[in-house]
Order: sequence, then C-alpha cells, then structure tokens
Amino acid sequence: MFSSDDLPDYPVNSDLVRRLKAALDANDEGSLRELIGREVEPVDAVIELANDDWMKDPSAQLPSGVLLGLWTLEYKRELTTPLCIAAAHGHTACVRHLLSRGAHPDASPGGRGPLHEACLGDHTACARLLLQHGADPDLPSAEGLAPLHLCRTTASLGCAQALLEHGASVQLPGGAGRDTPLHVAAQHGLDEHAHLYLGHGACVDARNRRGETALSLACGAARKPDEHARCLRLCALLLQRGAAADARDEDERSPLHKACGHARHSLARLLLRYGADAGALDYGGASPLARVLQTAACAPQAAPQLTVQTLLNHGSPTVWPDAFPKVLRTCAPAPGVIEVLFNSYAQLHVSESWKEMIPEEVYQMHEPFYQSFFALAHTPRCLQHLCRCAIRRWSGKNCFHLIPLLPLPKSLQDYLLLEPEGVLH
Repeated sequence: MFSSDDLPDYPVNSDLVRRLKAALDANDEGSLRELIGREVEPVDAVIELANDDWMKDPSAQLPSGVLLGLWTLEYKRELTTPLCIAAAHGHTACVRHLLSRGAHPDASPGGRGPLHEACLGDHTACARLLLQHGADPDLPSAEGLAPLHLCRTTASLGCAQALLEHGASVQLPGGAGRDTPLHVAAQHGLDEHAHLYLGHGACVDARNRRGETALSLACGAARKPDEHARCLRLCALLLQRGAAADARDEDERSPLHKACGHARHSLARLLLRYGADAGALDYGGASPLARVLQTAACAPQAAPQLTVQTLLNHGSPTVWPDAFPKVLRTCAPAPGVIEVLFNSYAQLHVSESWKEMIPEEVYQMHEPFYQSFFALAHTPRCLQHLCRCAIRRWSGKNCFHLIPLLPLPKSLQDYLLLEPEGVLH
C-alpha cells in the first residue's frame, strides 16, 4: 500500500493545507489551481482531519443548528490527501487537476486510497480518471478491502464496471469476513453487480470465513419492502448459475433457514423449487418451519402464513402435537399461521385451557377466527378436512406439484394446499 511514509514532508494542517482542504470540500477548482502552483505544490500533502470531522452529518441538524452525531472519548487520528478528499466528494475537475500535477493515485495515508473513496461515494467519473492514471484496481485498504468490495449500492455499478475493465479481480476475499465482491453484492441485494461479476468468472459458491455462500448471504440479509423483487432476481440468478440451494454455513443453516427467518415466502418457494430441503435442521435443531414460527408475530406484514403454507406443501414436517400450545402462545397475533399449521393435522385435540395463552387484546382483534378455533374443542374435524389430509398424505412431499394436476376446481385445489380462509371448520 502507498502510505504517508512515501509522501513529501509537508507540515500537517499548516495554513496552506487547511486552505487546500477548504477548497477541495467546496469543489473550488479556481482556488485549488491557485494553491497548487509552480512554486508551492502540496499535491500529495498529508491532511489530518479533526477528531470529530467524521462524526458530523450536515444533513442531520436540529432546528437550533446543532449537529447530530456520535461522540467518543477515544481520539481518532485520520489522515488523508487532497486527492482522497476530491475523490470522496466526486469533484471530478479537482481530481483531474491533482492528477495532472502529479498526485499519486494510490496514496493512502489514512488506510483508504482515492479509488476506495470514489467507489464508496459511487463516483464513476472519478474512479475512471484514477484508473486511467494508473491506480491499482486491487489496492487493499487498511481493512483488507479492495475497491470492488466498496461497490455497495446500485449507483456504484459504473465503478464496478470500470474496475473490472482495468483488471480488478472478482475472486479476492477481503476484510475480516473474507467476503468476495460477489458476497458483497449478494448481501446488498445488487443483482446487476452479481450478473457483472459472474460474467467475469466469479465463483458462485465461494465461501467466506463463516462458511456462507453468496446465496446464503442474500437470503439472510434484512430487506426493505422495495428491495424484495431485486433480491428475488438476484437469488434466481445465482441458482440459475449453479449455486447450491442447500449450502450450509458454519451453523448448519441453509439459505432456506435464512429466508424463512424473514418470512419471505416467494424466496422460500424459489429455493424449494431448486431442491432445498424443507426439513433440514441447523446445529440448534431448528427447521425452516421453526424459523418462520419464531418470527411470525414480529413480521405480520410479511404474511408469514404463506411461508408456513409453502413449507408444508413441499414436505416440511409439521410441529410435534404436544408443542402446538407453545406455537399458539408465540404466534397468537398471526392467526393465519395458526390456521395453516392446525389444518396440517388430521386431528388435534383443542383444549379450552389454551385460551389463557392468547392475550385478551389479540383474541378480541381476531375474535371470529379464535371462536371457530375453540369451537373445535369438543368436535371432530369435518369429513372434507379428513379427505384433504388423506390426499395430502398420498401426495407426500409433492403436494405443491401434484395437487394442481388433479381434475378439481381451483377452489378445491386451494383447499387441499391449505389456503387460509380466516376460520376453521
């Protein structure tokens, strides 16, 4: 790594350097040209940032103008260069001028070079300029991250393309986690980045320090609602390129475990279609069904009953009958989950004492369902339900595939596939 030891000995934070930093922050190319002239050329000056520069967020201010930030008692010494500052801000003209005056494209006294900063800021034009002037596309930062590891947003696709055009490696593991660029793309749900990396020879099932593949990371990351479709495309791409649907990490958790932990039924269905094991157990003895039951009450907006339904229709073992009261206590705010799971048993004795496990406000909120549920306390299930269970036993793990082939109306097919109705019969 090109470090401060290789740079000219300019006085850190001299008046000249302070003026230089101010010009760079303001994208003031005129002042920059004036400061970097023929007589004094601090083009690679080492600039020490103030201890709290990195804490301040100008966009987050209280009405009084007080800056919001994170404060620490530990002094943090941060060094940088004019080129790093210009690249971090995306000031293309300043970057061009500094490079024309001989600024070193890999100078990184603070642990990150200009190319790292450009990629972090999604500044494609700056990244291309630096690469054209000889910046190392695989330069490791102090944390062991190459610039490609810092392409973490959809807007950074241009930076990633530029890096690969200049010879960056898609196989480099980086950082403490030993993630490859494909791992990074998967974690952030960047389907276009993943397509780019796979096209340049990225290993689809490379593992990081925790034994995770890119598919495992993609399924395990929390997503905002508007990111789900992009993540689904990403996982479909990885599976189409040969990713192992049932790859286990160091905790023996599969991608399906992780998708179910977020109650993402579309992703669970995709993984099951590619051969994921619906009954797999992790080191803690939890199945994918157990994972979605654990999160059901916390993610009602994700419709967890659909994930439960998908797993049961692909052969997942149901919950041991004696454990059903525990499920009722955990999942009471998600009656759809209770309904789908309860309908997977041919007969399950309902006890009126189970009412104590349901908070009063939850019972009132979903009263029609729970009234129908406890009405079965002294009544056997109807013949139609028993026929459903017989057909499901005949179909085995292939319910999802075989039942739609039966010459039955769509409403009956849905009934056989445990489609929730809102009440029990």
